[in-house]
Amino acid sequence: MTTRATRSPRRRTVIALLVVLSVIAAFVVRLVDIQVVNASDHIEQSQKLASGTKITLRGTRGDIVDTDGSVLATSTLVYDVSIDPQLAAQGIKKRDADGTVVKGADGKPEMIAWPELAARIAAVTGQKTEDVTAIVVDKLATDPHSQWAQVKRYVSTETYRELAALDLPFLTFTAVPSRTYPDGAVAGNVIGFLNSDGDALEGVEKLQNSCLAAQNGTLTYQRGRDGVKIPGTEVEKAAVDGGTLQLTLDSDLQWYMQQLISEESARYKAEWGGIIVMEVATGKIRAFAETSSVDPNDPAASKAEDRGSRLARFSYEPGSTYKPVTAATVIEKAGLTHLSSVVVPSKMTFDNGAVINDSESHATETMTLTGGLVRSSNVAMSQFGALVDPQTRYEYLTKFGVGEKTALNWSAEPDTGFRLLPEDWDNQTYYTTTFGQAFTVTATQVASVYQTIANGGVRMPAQLVESCTHADGTVVTPDLPEPVRVIEESTADEVGLMLENVFAQGTLADDIKIDGYRMAGKTGTAQIYNGKGGYKKNLYFTSLVGYAPAEDPQYVVLTVFDEPKKERMSSANRSVFKKAMTQVLKHYRIMPSESDTPLLPLTD
Repeated sequence: MTTRATRSPRRRTVIALLVVLSVIAAFVVRLVDIQVVNASDHIEQSQKLASGTKITLRGTRGDIVDTDGSVLATSTLVYDVSIDPQLAAQGIKKRDADGTVVKGADGKPEMIAWPELAARIAAVTGQKTEDVTAIVVDKLATDPHSQWAQVKRYVSTETYRELAALDLPFLTFTAVPSRTYPDGAVAGNVIGFLNSDGDALEGVEKLQNSCLAAQNGTLTYQRGRDGVKIPGTEVEKAAVDGGTLQLTLDSDLQWYMQQLISEESARYKAEWGGIIVMEVATGKIRAFAETSSVDPNDPAASKAEDRGSRLARFSYEPGSTYKPVTAATVIEKAGLTHLSSVVVPSKMTFDNGAVINDSESHATETMTLTGGLVRSSNVAMSQFGALVDPQTRYEYLTKFGVGEKTALNWSAEPDTGFRLLPEDWDNQTYYTTTFGQAFTVTATQVASVYQTIANGGVRMPAQLVESCTHADGTVVTPDLPEPVRVIEESTADEVGLMLENVFAQGTLADDIKIDGYRMAGKTGTAQIYNGKGGYKKNLYFTSLVGYAPAEDPQYVVLTVFDEPKKERMSSANRSVFKKAMTQVLKHYRIMPSESDTPLLPLTD
């Protein structure tokens, strides 16, 4: 028999069970609503509440170093300062000296409001307080949920440390590599520079960007509504630093040559000047100096035309510096020797009507091939060169590099070569090609001609880049053309001996002589094309190129002036060439010659 006393507990149990089941049912319905019915809406909401933060981890751009490892370009760290506007607007709790939170009369923590915090930040960054305040206010006005705004870019390490010491939880700092060039303008024309966004704009910074550029990484994590990072959500992809680019340049020698060419260009009132020092056995360039070299730390301080390399980009008719090419051609293809001779007036009208002049009037005489080079006679070299057909002369000039790009593969390297092909040569061009006119070259190509002769007739590719060492230690050398035998070794020796006599018996012999050393080389006074089918009047591109020691060649030195006004002929290059070559011989401790130049006859 069931009594009231026994029914009451049972009823309460049933009721309690029904309540529990109702609550469970409500939870189930809610879970279905969250996870199934309105899943997409809730996912979007959760992503907003626990937003993913992605930070770029910047790799460091690689260094540029000279042939000895001295740093020419490197990267240091600066910092981008960012702020969480939502957190900043809430202010921070005020604390006393020992870090205890200060509470007001109502027992609640006292807060430091955003305007006061903005003033603290501005005092460190050097900004105006109202400007820093507006960063947060304006950002929240456009996006009330904003969790990022930029305070200032590229602050120094010192400023970063001062800001970090403020201990403001809403500030974040991102390290950004910044480029610096310890030697300033030394080799600036070769190194190049970056813009403010870190993009390479000039020189090997741009040409070798694939070696130097870093690969950025990322750090991703989740944050809660209060902006605090959720532990365990970090996912990092590491950055990869750029490689180290080693150049063939010798920075000490480069510095000296830049100072020298700057002084000498001013002395002779030239538009600009340049010096190339090339190693004979390898084609490696040890100095590539020119006036008004850009300082990569501040490229805007230089004129636009001074921010690149004229030595790599300026083309000109080489003039007499290419007469040795004619000599080599006729030795190999016409069977001539240094003693072969022709009758040479100071002005000659050839059978086809072409008129050729020497630079100075002189009595008619019989000159040897050596004499034609030593006296730099256009008339003599025209007669010698005409003993070989135009196509063959064209082929030899081409083998010496005329019309080809150099192995430097420089950006905006000019198109050089012949204005006309042999079959189209007019009467005058038929002869002017024998003494360096009717085609153009760069200074690097001229230096390569003398490297070829000095190297026994083998042309080595001109080289400015030694290697790239990647972050993993892998060393990659540049893909250079193979060396080319241009002339026979015996031909190179004979032409070299004639070039020694240019320096030993020529009109500049006393001015360029370096005691104890045999040297070989040639001057050049090239007319400058005026863009209208003719040449500028009384303005020349002058050069002097040579190598030493002549009996065992080690280095080629080329000096050039564009339109020197104080001395308009190649004699303007006497002083700068002698000083440059003397420094090279001292710098590399080249032993003096043990014999004198054998003197060859100039006339017959």
